[in-house]
Amino acid sequence: MTFQSILDEIRNNLNKVLSELSISDISFSVEPAKPGFGDVSSNISYLLAKQLKKSPQQIAQIISENYNKNIHTLVLKSEPHPSGYVNFFANWNQLSQLILSESNLDTFGFVELGKQSTIVVEHTSVNPNKALHIGHVRNIIIGDCISRILKKADYKVNVLNYIDDSGLQVADILVGFTHFNFDQEPPNGKKFDHYCGDDVYVKTTQKYEEDPSLEDIRKNILKELEDGSSETAKFADVITRKVLANQLETCWNLSVTYDCLNFESQIIRSGLWSEIFEKLKEMKLVEFENDGKNTGCWVIRGDGKEEDKVIVRSNGTATYIAKDIPYAAWKLGLLDDPFHYEKYPISQPNDQKLWQTTLNDSDSSENDFTGQKVITVIDSRQARLQKIITDLMAKFKSVEDAYVHLGYESVTLSSDTAKTLGLETEGKQTQMSGRKGLYVSADSVYDLLKEKTIQETSKRHPEMNSEEIGDIAHNVAVGTLRYEMIKYDLDKIITFDLTKSLSLEGDTAPYIQYTHARASRILEKSGRTPSIDVNYSMLSEKSELDLVKTIGLFGIAVKDSANNLSPKVIARYCYDLAVSFNSFYEHNKVLGIGDENLENSRLCLVNSFKMTIERALDLIGITAPEKM
Repeated sequence: MTFQSILDEIRNNLNKVLSELSISDISFSVEPAKPGFGDVSSNISYLLAKQLKKSPQQIAQIISENYNKNIHTLVLKSEPHPSGYVNFFANWNQLSQLILSESNLDTFGFVELGKQSTIVVEHTSVNPNKALHIGHVRNIIIGDCISRILKKADYKVNVLNYIDDSGLQVADILVGFTHFNFDQEPPNGKKFDHYCGDDVYVKTTQKYEEDPSLEDIRKNILKELEDGSSETAKFADVITRKVLANQLETCWNLSVTYDCLNFESQIIRSGLWSEIFEKLKEMKLVEFENDGKNTGCWVIRGDGKEEDKVIVRSNGTATYIAKDIPYAAWKLGLLDDPFHYEKYPISQPNDQKLWQTTLNDSDSSENDFTGQKVITVIDSRQARLQKIITDLMAKFKSVEDAYVHLGYESVTLSSDTAKTLGLETEGKQTQMSGRKGLYVSADSVYDLLKEKTIQETSKRHPEMNSEEIGDIAHNVAVGTLRYEMIKYDLDKIITFDLTKSLSLEGDTAPYIQYTHARASRILEKSGRTPSIDVNYSMLSEKSELDLVKTIGLFGIAVKDSANNLSPKVIARYCYDLAVSFNSFYEHNKVLGIGDENLENSRLCLVNSFKMTIERALDLIGITAPEKM
C-alpha cells in the first residue's frame, strides 16, 4: 500500500501515545497532508480538547513531544501546527525506497477491500432499436470503470448488459418494419443500428402524431412480444439481435466488455415475474386498483405526495418496472435461476468470454452471474423507479445496501460541437432526444476525434506510417471520450466539447497520455534498463519528492474510488500524477547531467511514474501510447 504504510505507522504510534496518556476510544484521522502541513497530518488534538480541557494547540504540542519519544521508521519527526493539527514529516530515504520498489510489482495499487466477495455491475442496457449516442456513452464508461476499479479492490465482478428487447421502443421499430414497409437492409452500407434509429424509429414515431390509431397497433405488438411463440416475437428477435451486434461493436471499440447478456424477453417468459409477483402480493407490497384512473391495474403505493406506480396494466401487460423487479431479485440470487447459458456468437476483444442467457437447455452451460451486492448504472431520470426497486430488494434480502442505484446526469453538446456534427443548436448547450432524432452517435464522435488526432499526429510525426498513426489516433480518441465521461462528479451535467477535450493542456486525456509518452521518450533515450538498486537519498528536490508521494498515493486512490463508487477519483489521480511528473520534468534534468548515480536514481523515478500512470489509466480503460 506504499504511502498507506506511513499512515499505518503513524496511526499505530498515536494509539500508543494515547495509551500512555490513559486515553481510549478516540476515532481520529491520519491523512496525506495539504501543503504547509508536513507530509501527513492528524486531527487528533481537536478530538481531545473537550476531554483534556486544553486547546488543540496545547494538545498538539503534548502529542508531538510524546510521539517523538517512540521508535518510528518512516517518520523523521512530528510537529504541532499553530492551527492545532499534528503534522508528521517523512523519512524520505526510507519511504522513497519503499514506494518506488513496490511500484515495480504487478500488485501495485491492489487493495484488499472486497475479499473476493461477488458483486454485480450492470450497465449499458440500451434499447436495441438504435445506435448508441453520446449520452449512452457516459453510462457505459462509468459502468466499465467501476468494474475495473472493483476488481483492483479485490472483488469478483460480474458485468451484465440488460437487453430490453420487448419494450415500447422495440415495438416502435416493429411498427415501422411491419406497417410502413421499411426495408430490412439499410441503404448505402449504413450500419443497421444507425438505420433503425435514424430512419425507422424516428419516422415511425412521427407518424403517431398524424395517426392516433397507431397507438393500438403498438399496444398489440407489445402484447405479442411477451408471447415467445408469436411471429412478432420471432421477428423482433431477428431485428434486435442485429441492432445489438452493432451496439456491441461500438462498446468493444471503446474498450468495454461484458460477462453476460441478459434478455428481457427471456425474463418475461422464464416465470420469474409470476414468482416475484406472488411474493409482492403476499408481503402486501402491491395493491389492486378497483377505481380511479388506474382501475384494473396492480400498483405500488407512492410515498407521501408521489403518485402510485403501475406495475401491471389493466390489459395484463407488465410495465417496465414490473420487468425490472424480478431481474433485480435474480441478480441478487433471491430466485432460482431459470436460465441456461451459451456463448455469444461473436468474440469480444482479447477473446474474453461473453455469455448470453437462453431458456433452451440443449448444448448450454451452467453459470452463476449473481452477486452478494448489485450496482446498477442508470441515469438519474430513473431515480424514482430505482428507489422503488432498491427498497423492495432491501425488504426481500434484509440488507439495506444490497442493491445500489448508481445514478448520473445527462450529457449535452457544446454549441460549437453540435454545429460541427450537423445539429441545429440554440444557446450554449444542445439536449439530445432519440425519439426526435436529435442525437449524436458514439460512432460519429469517435470518428471525428480520431480524424482530428490523425491530422495532428501526422504533423508532429511525418516519419510515422499510417498504421502507427492510426493506432495512436484510436488510443487518443477512445481515451478522450472515456476521460470526458468520468472526470466530473456523477451529479453534474456534462457539456461535451470536441476541441477542448483534445487539448494537450489542462485536465484532458491527451495531456495525461502525452505525459506518459514524454516519460517513455526519456527512458528510450537513456538506453538503459531502469533499476530499483539506486541511491534514494539523491532524490531530495521538492519536485522529486512530490512525485514519489503522488506515486505512493495510488492504492489510497483505488480504495477511495472503490468505496465511493467514483471513477472520478482515479481520473483526478491520473491528472495529478501527470501534473506532478511535468513539474519534476521542468525542474530536473534526467540525462546528460554528468552524475551516473543521480541519473540512475531519476531514471528509477521516471520508470516508476511510467508504470503507475499506465496502471492508473488502465483502471479507467485508457491506453498510454509510447509516442504522440
